[in-house]
Amino acid sequence: MKGYILAAGEGTRMRPLTANIPKPLLPVAGRPFLEHNIEALKEAGIKDIILLVGWRAQRIREHFGDGKAFGVRIEYVEQKERLGTAHAIGMVRDRVDSAFMCLYGDVVLTKDSVKGMVEHHKKVKGSIMALTTVEDPKRYGVITVKDGVVTNIVEKPETPETNTVNAGAYILEPEIFEAIAETKKSPRGEYEVTDSFRKLMAKTHLFGHLLKGEWIDVARPWDLLEANRILMEGLEKDVKGEVSEKATVIGNIQVAKGAKVLPGSYIIGPAIIGEDSEIGPNAYIRPSTSIGEHCKVGAAAEVKNSIIMDGTKVPHLSYVGDSVLGERCNLGAGTKVANLRLDEREVQVVVDGRKVGSGRRKLGVIMGDDVKTGINSTIDVGTIIGEGTMIGIGALARGTIAPKSRIF
Repeated sequence: MKGYILAAGEGTRMRPLTANIPKPLLPVAGRPFLEHNIEALKEAGIKDIILLVGWRAQRIREHFGDGKAFGVRIEYVEQKERLGTAHAIGMVRDRVDSAFMCLYGDVVLTKDSVKGMVEHHKKVKGSIMALTTVEDPKRYGVITVKDGVVTNIVEKPETPETNTVNAGAYILEPEIFEAIAETKKSPRGEYEVTDSFRKLMAKTHLFGHLLKGEWIDVARPWDLLEANRILMEGLEKDVKGEVSEKATVIGNIQVAKGAKVLPGSYIIGPAIIGEDSEIGPNAYIRPSTSIGEHCKVGAAAEVKNSIIMDGTKVPHLSYVGDSVLGERCNLGAGTKVANLRLDEREVQVVVDGRKVGSGRRKLGVIMGDDVKTGINSTIDVGTIIGEGTMIGIGALARGTIAPKSRIF
């Protein structure tokens, strides 16, 4: 069985994090997002993988190459024009001649979930749609299942009949390509995979498989935090760098080569510290924190449940919680990130000029690349800061801030 991962999108909804980095290469749990799905496929016995690439395709090719370094074989299909998911799936018609697993590139599946799909396919010997349950199904394709077979699909209904939704992962038989060939463009000018599935269902069974492991659709930047938490569960201890005998470590952590944990530092796992990064002295790293390469968390600084990307500095007396910081950011000493509203209600985020719910009770800042803050600056809950922005000494940043802004 081959694996096929759809990773051609521009990731505009993930801005500012994707201003310079293609979405599949955004770091989660210490590695690019796409690596986790490739590893899950490999552990399920799927080692021939096709990547559909598009925006900044060369960076993805450079990172993954032919797949040998990851224990798989990778080939690429480039989508010049994005015409819908059915069109994307149909692009491999000449490359597969048996059942294949297809994953959306922005969906997080655990290794056990992928293995479970493969086992279910062996039993039913037909096309499978992975399913999951969510609190707000109106955002997704809502699925009705009877006796293990999908009977209806309704995209983003106002009044969902169930809370069971399409999880964005399939095992498809080659007959899907005939259904795609019969699919016509929708009113929005795309070939919708939902229409293709309906045509398939008219001729044969489309089986539903309810995932047992955790699942998340990474649609917005703050979704990376939940993906990070899920993928860091069960983290195994691996210390290649230096951890001072005067540091305290509770739980499992990974410390890459060249990294240093200095005296007085206190780390609660799961936590990941990348190559040549430095923690402390007297720094506090709390669970579900992933720190990239060449980073610094300074004296008496605290980082909690966050992703700190390569080359970013969080110096002394700073606090960062429930946040994603892009590459090469530099926080001035004493920078504080608020991550909880005073009324403790859901954090709202300004997107395209309107407030939307983040679905999170705690959310700090989503910070693009090359942002600098002055000493004692403050960042409000749910703030998005565009790349290249400067926040002055003692300034307050809040809302959504455009790239290369100056806040004083």
